[in-house]
Amino acid sequence: MITIEHVSKSFGGVQAVNDCSFEIAKGAITGLIGPNGAGKTTLFNIIAGVFAPTSGRVRMEGKDITGKLPHELFAMGLVRTFQIAQEYAEMTVLENLMVVPPGQSGESLFASCARWAKVRAEERTVRARAEEVLEFLNLTHLTFEKAGNLSGGQKKLLELGRTMMTEAKIVLLDEIAAGVNRTLLVKLAADIQRLNRERGYTFCVIEHDMDLIGKLCDPVIVMAEGSVLTTGTMAEIRKNQEVIEAYLGHGGSSGTKARRRRPKTGDKPPGDKPPGGEATP
Repeated sequence: MITIEHVSKSFGGVQAVNDCSFEIAKGAITGLIGPNGAGKTTLFNIIAGVFAPTSGRVRMEGKDITGKLPHELFAMGLVRTFQIAQEYAEMTVLENLMVVPPGQSGESLFASCARWAKVRAEERTVRARAEEVLEFLNLTHLTFEKAGNLSGGQKKLLELGRTMMTEAKIVLLDEIAAGVNRTLLVKLAADIQRLNRERGYTFCVIEHDMDLIGKLCDPVIVMAEGSVLTTGTMAEIRKNQEVIEAYLGHGGSSGTKARRRRPKTGDKPPGDKPPGGEATP
């Protein structure tokens, strides 16, 4: 679905992503992990069109999408969520879903005045779809609640629901566990699996909760210092000495290159779970 080809990104003298290459397979739930500062979110922003890479290419289903803008990629079926949910706080949950589909006739002032019947018919269709999404996510009891009043976990569910209002092919999920209680996190994970299994969504997930990654993702890609360190199953990743060194920042067995740096706040080896709701810069 997505091919990253030797992508690099620098900000002044800071090399955030360095010659990064990997693939996100169609129909898979791929995990992207690594210590803070590894370049994961920067790479997401490059894929999603927020940043253009300094060098390298990004392809989607074989087509070069390097440098395309977020709204262009959205129209192609590439959708992303954010570590901090981006809801319309003063609109209801239902309205947050209904505004998502692009190209609605009601967006035109002329159509709203001269083609009112068409606008209303489209609105009924969009509303019906939004209600189906709310039912899928078990959020019908919050239909008319202002989105700004939702808990962190409910906002993450709402963001997932917004991806369902599009013809999404691939969804980039950034820190879905951040700020979410364990009960809602179990539901969120189950909904992601259902969307993957029943509707064919392809996902790529950035996450620090290794238990969640282990439950959802295969394969798992590990980044460190802007580059891909290794790829494999979660069981393989947990045993990889280079991965442990990248997280802990100190040497291990002989013959393995250690990455000597001071551990940053929030860095956890892949066998540990971070504190709930931990934010990652």
